[in-house]
Amino acid sequence: MIRIMKYGEEPNERIFARAAGPSGVEEAVSAILAAVREGGDAALREMTLRFDRVDPGALEVTEREKADAVKEAGADFMRILHRAAENIRHFHEKQVRASFLVNDQPGVVMGQKVIPLDRVGLYVPGGTAAYPSTVLMDAIPAVIAGCPEVVMVTPPGRDGRVSAAILAAAEEAGVKRVFKVGGAQAIAALAYGTQTVPKVDKIVGPGNAYVVEAKKQVFGRVAIDMIAGPSEILVLADGKSNPEWVAADLLSQAEHDRVASAVLVTDSAELAVKVQAEIERQIVLLPRQEIARESVEHNGKIIVAQTLRTAIDIVNEIAPEHLEICVDNPFDYLDAIRHAGSIFLGRWCPEALGDYMAGPNHTLPTMGTARFSSPLSVDDFVKKTQYTYFTADALKNLSADVAAFARREGLEAHARSALVREGGGE
Repeated sequence: MIRIMKYGEEPNERIFARAAGPSGVEEAVSAILAAVREGGDAALREMTLRFDRVDPGALEVTEREKADAVKEAGADFMRILHRAAENIRHFHEKQVRASFLVNDQPGVVMGQKVIPLDRVGLYVPGGTAAYPSTVLMDAIPAVIAGCPEVVMVTPPGRDGRVSAAILAAAEEAGVKRVFKVGGAQAIAALAYGTQTVPKVDKIVGPGNAYVVEAKKQVFGRVAIDMIAGPSEILVLADGKSNPEWVAADLLSQAEHDRVASAVLVTDSAELAVKVQAEIERQIVLLPRQEIARESVEHNGKIIVAQTLRTAIDIVNEIAPEHLEICVDNPFDYLDAIRHAGSIFLGRWCPEALGDYMAGPNHTLPTMGTARFSSPLSVDDFVKKTQYTYFTADALKNLSADVAAFARREGLEAHARSALVREGGGE
């Protein structure tokens, strides 16, 4: 049963505690990365057989497999995928940044170029569930950014095939190359390159603890989007909220993973008790009830605050991945929320909308990192470079100050470089 905790009566370390990750992951991942770096495709096949218990055969998905997947997914699901993709495109197209040029001083031109990354790699989880929604969320911003090459890795099922739904989503999103490999070994393949899998410039997408650790260890060789932990939802609800709805929303994240976190923060002790009972009633109806049960019992909590203002302070301290604000006038509270990955406003906006159809991205900062990081966006798939042009007269106007500044830092060669063009190197 999910715990009810009264803020101010429980130690803060219990109120704000998060699930701890598994031990021994760092060493295991280091060994996997080294094996793939040395062994290439052969190591990928061996690890897929060992970890996924399947021989993938050819690592790259064929065009025939993609076409068959679209047929298998069916016209109705393809229609849903297309509708979701259109909403995601519509939202992310607003994020596109333009290059700029500044020429407001005589003889000086400065600017910034926005350049798409050459090749990006998307990690799409498999394992206990297939997530075609992640394909759309990760691939569409990359395509909008203009990346010339977008490749995807995802673990095969026990039949050696990639989920038809995942491949159908890849077709809708514009992903050209898909590889049947998952886990830390897939991250290694993207980071180092193998005989078949190309090396990328950036890796994005969620995964289990081994995938997350692998992304952490290859960062610097390649860029990554974020270090993501287990899925989280926090529902901020007042006493007028429907306990059945709140419980359903909490369970929507609890079913993701045994270490997922579902939290309710409310100013109503009565609602807390009703939601606790509703979770018990609904959880037994779920096909993934064992996963959801472990999640709510080990990582779930209901926090009762004295006021909604205090509840908002708790929200900002937790900095959740997903935040629902279940009150009558949610926009009144929006500016008070400083730390959350994605915010769902009002009683008619379940977080599941954001997972699939609404349009904003669902690859989000977790584990409190919403305090300083952002959802996946078009910005993640571009880099910026700057340029400067000075005429002789423009340089002469600044060279003495440049030299003085350089000498203040003890860098005489810098100073001489600024002065030498006008014969003032001494």
